[in-house]
Amino acid sequence: MSLTELLAEHGPMTGAALQERAGLDILPLWQQCRTSPEIECHRFGRRYLRLDRDVEGYARLSPSIRREFQTYTVVGLATQRDQAIAHTAALQENIVRISDAKLTLARRVMADIMARMENDVLEKSCAIMAGDVVYHMAHTVPRPESSTGTMVRGSDLDIIIVTDDTLDAHYSDELDASIYNKKHFMLVHPDYREEIDYIIKPMARVHEQAAFDTFEHMVACKILHEGELLFGSPWLFDEVKKRMREAGVPAKIDAMIQMASRFRKAAEHALQMADSEQEQQAHLHLFYTREEGDEIY
Repeated sequence: MSLTELLAEHGPMTGAALQERAGLDILPLWQQCRTSPEIECHRFGRRYLRLDRDVEGYARLSPSIRREFQTYTVVGLATQRDQAIAHTAALQENIVRISDAKLTLARRVMADIMARMENDVLEKSCAIMAGDVVYHMAHTVPRPESSTGTMVRGSDLDIIIVTDDTLDAHYSDELDASIYNKKHFMLVHPDYREEIDYIIKPMARVHEQAAFDTFEHMVACKILHEGELLFGSPWLFDEVKKRMREAGVPAKIDAMIQMASRFRKAAEHALQMADSEQEQQAHLHLFYTREEGDEIY
């Protein structure tokens, strides 16, 4: 059965659902959907910068072309446009709902941990949310947690805790132990099955990373620039943001986004045209990518 016949019979569906019904490899399926005059692709969610060691200039857009098509695109016939738009809107609302729920959970977790500690911890530390949740692109698709293989519910909770340089080391150690214990609880408890990925760093480390001179520093700056305050000192959070601005991080990130957008446009054009196998191979790294997970430093 052809793609148009499948869509006519079953209606608009995500790229992943269409792939399952059609039984085609993902690249030729994507190419057919993007070039057929009878088929429309309705994208939802958003594209955002992901730093990748394997890409020129480290800059690429996330989700990858493949993942965007499978998970964040509704495919339908041109004659099914209204139905496809309605389906797209419903899926968009769902990922926003999931993201908001994960953000609320992360805030509750950090509030529970930090509110139990001495005032020094509250006054001299802040917890910052990062990752898919910040972009309203979180999901709940089950996946194995990297270190234990335990199945967790989709996007992890990426949390960066920045501490003032005057905070006593034993308080940082106590905070670390408390978060680690909560991490284990959230991972194994059947009501949660959530992965917390976190790091604690002093403000001195933030100043060092603001140099934006290594891959690790770039990742750290990007996360701090985009992150949202979960709990703790608003003053310290503002200091982190101020340091990013002083170091010119927003402009550097914007330049990387523009570069990644150009790469993406060129890759999609080349893969759709398929002028030559050599040209196609040159852009496959933006179609198939390694596991899309941010590292935090």
